[in-house]
Amino acid sequence: MKNIITLSVADFKLIFRDPSLRSFLGLPILLFALVIWLLPYLAQTYPGFEPYISVFMVVAAVENTQMFSFISSMVLIDEKENSVAQVYGVVPLSNSEYLLSRLAIPYLFTVCLNVILFIVQPFYHIGLIENISVSMLVGLIVPVYVIGINSIVKNRMQGMVYIKAFNLIVLAPIAAFFIPGKWEWIFGLLPSHWVFQSIQNLTNGEEVWMNLLIGFVFLMIMFLLLSRHFLKKHFN
Repeated sequence: MKNIITLSVADFKLIFRDPSLRSFLGLPILLFALVIWLLPYLAQTYPGFEPYISVFMVVAAVENTQMFSFISSMVLIDEKENSVAQVYGVVPLSNSEYLLSRLAIPYLFTVCLNVILFIVQPFYHIGLIENISVSMLVGLIVPVYVIGINSIVKNRMQGMVYIKAFNLIVLAPIAAFFIPGKWEWIFGLLPSHWVFQSIQNLTNGEEVWMNLLIGFVFLMIMFLLLSRHFLKKHFN
């Protein structure tokens, strides 16, 4: 446990040493400002805007994951590119402990951000249990994203390209809210679709548990499969 905490803290400190990573810490502030001030203003000013507030809430919650998705991805890419990963490969940690040390803080931080976001938003009454449950699902995007990126890329340049591609894939299911209902399930092949639907149900006061269960199973299976590939590649 001591080694896990040491590696987790070391990762977190790297954020404040690299200006390109540190700048991403401002993203949640922008998202909170959007939800707390801009969206209420738009809803009051433009009556036709109100039906789309839940869609903006979906985007805000998912975009909260992008801070640590980018930061953690780049930290792992840099250590791979600079051969630091080979040093971590001999640290006396099991594979699961290593992954926990690198991903626990990003995941928990993201979950907390969204729990707070759903509490402070002024539009919907959301139960605490549903809030925490959906926030835990949304947070799973971070480890899947980070491990997925680092299972593919070899250097920082490739990382920037794939990060942009992954962002588009994560956000693609937003189209399901604007197409006929019988076609929206096409996006069910993407795990973020079930995250989006869970958030939509949460904000609309509808049942969330089925989409939540599917989302958890989908993302956990992806994480386990990608982790095996990542662990074989990252230390070589």
